[in-house]
Amino acid sequence: MVTMSPQRTILHADLDAFYASVEQRDNPAYRGLPIIIGGYGKRDVVSTASYEAREFGVHSAQPGIIAKRLCPQGIFVRPRMKAYIAASKKVFEIFQSFTPMVEGLSLDEAFLDITKSLRLFGSARNIADQLRERVLEDVGLTISVGIASSKYVAKVASDLEKPDGLVAVRPGRERQFLAPLPLKCMWGAGPKTREKLESLGLVTIGDLHRLQEADLIKILGKKSGSHFYHLSRGIDARSIVTQRDAKSISRERTFAEDIADDEVLRHVLLKLCEDVGRRLRLSGVMGSVVRLKLRKPDFTTKVRQTQLPRPSASDMEIYREASQLLNDLKDENDPIRLIGVGVSSLGETERETQLSLFGLAHDKRDMSILETMDRIREKFGARSIGHGASQESGDEQREIDA
Repeated sequence: MVTMSPQRTILHADLDAFYASVEQRDNPAYRGLPIIIGGYGKRDVVSTASYEAREFGVHSAQPGIIAKRLCPQGIFVRPRMKAYIAASKKVFEIFQSFTPMVEGLSLDEAFLDITKSLRLFGSARNIADQLRERVLEDVGLTISVGIASSKYVAKVASDLEKPDGLVAVRPGRERQFLAPLPLKCMWGAGPKTREKLESLGLVTIGDLHRLQEADLIKILGKKSGSHFYHLSRGIDARSIVTQRDAKSISRERTFAEDIADDEVLRHVLLKLCEDVGRRLRLSGVMGSVVRLKLRKPDFTTKVRQTQLPRPSASDMEIYREASQLLNDLKDENDPIRLIGVGVSSLGETERETQLSLFGLAHDKRDMSILETMDRIREKFGARSIGHGASQESGDEQREIDA
């Protein structure tokens, strides 16, 4: 039986329409107008849209061609990653001023465990109010916050009254809070899962409460059935994982639509490996184990890992092993909902150890190339440079924010 500590107080803080809000903050002419970030190219998708654009049905992960059709008056803006990273850094400094227990999920989103901060700053609601006020005053952005005793419930709460919202769920009220919400609020409940449940007359989270765990397992399978049984009751025992606690560095992407095309998946995988390699180098570590994760539409997840010939922080060495794992795990025409790659068994970078790029011998030039690429990305954005095919497929990558 999964249990959860009743003493925990978790905040989920989520910047509102982050990229678009930064653009509207920095360019007064954009304020009040439908701003759409991304959406360029035949296969490019929307990263995020201002709330004015969302009124027309534009949303993150939507193909740009559809966004243009829905909102022809929309202003399409190319991402300015340097500005977003700078704003994110300031926001996370504010998070850290309230608690060191911060788990960043992306540039615009984090969980905070404030259990030990209550004596210093007062009630959870008071901390949330102070946090929101400081983000607005110091960074010029609005942020929505959910308060609960678990990660999952705090995340759901933060989404309910966007933008600039604050929703608190008292301990012991999780089940009542979740009951009236639609199934789409359940983590991992994709269209096919919802369709299966709705065909049985189950349309809200509360409808799941009348089912036993064995019933949901019979309908959805052991892993998914147990997962949704506990989540529907607000049971989520996961702890905050801070950067210093991290035993691996990983990146993953959930697709708006299931992807079976092997070429597209490899494009995405290469970009993820670039991101992981860059984060390894920024952290001053190398890893010895590469892990690949694939999730199918039915929520079945496959994970496999392999040992690198030597510790590395090289994008292409990571990709070479991850690509082979993809060959081993994915069946032909097998649709994929999520793909992720991670590197573990981390150790400090030794100065005398040189990285290998493209599988060549150790060479100082290889490290120099990687570090130069990192500096270019930092200055001009994540998509400004990459390894070969990843540049051709930059539109398949998306940072999705709410």
